Amino acid sequence: MALIDDLKWRYAAKQYDPTKKVSQENVDKIVEAARLAPTSSGLQQFRVLVVSNQEIKEKLSAKVLNPEVMVDCSHVLVFAAWDKYTAERIDTIYNKTTDDRDLPRGRFDSYTDKIKGIYLNQSAEENFEHTARQSYIGFAMSIAQAAELKVDTTPAEGFDNALVDETLDLASLGLKSVTLLYLGYRDAEKDWLADMKKVRNTKEDFVIEIK
Repeated sequence: MALIDDLKWRYAAKQYDPTKKVSQENVDKIVEAARLAPTSSGLQQFRVLVVSNQEIKEKLSAKVLNPEVMVDCSHVLVFAAWDKYTAERIDTIYNKTTDDRDLPRGRFDSYTDKIKGIYLNQSAEENFEHTARQSYIGFAMSIAQAAELKVDTTPAEGFDNALVDETLDLASLGLKSVTLLYLGYRDAEKDWLADMKKVRNTKEDFVIEIK
């Protein structure tokens, strides 16, 4: 029940203590949880950018909801997904997979040919919708890992994607921003949400049993 207890503890912090920074060791663990997350076809279609530079945080905060949260938090994790699928991207990960497993390259060609036939015939917009969904899996894993470490987080979608993409030059990496995750330590005295009861639907309302 440890994970359940950690998830009961966490909430989306609304006020951070700017004097408290998350250790590099804990940031690494939180990012590692995202790296180890499952993804469709094992392609790891997203990357995580770790932003601790205060000037960059302040620039990005110009077009976010609750800008003070971004400014005062310790780190901002930017989850950014591939802008589109390419044969090279698919081959790169499967070549790494066969190399790391001491298998001959091309071992999975029948499968990669199949997914290329699907993704490469879609529009870039359709591709990004799919790659972005993969990033949410890692996003959730990082939130859970942070909770286990008692590091506060604030998941954020209310931001200007264009500003983030331009500031971090994501286009040069073939990426587009999807979500942000603020890391830090709550200022319990100033955070109006800190002492509020956690509210979720009951199990009876949430779970639909199909027997």
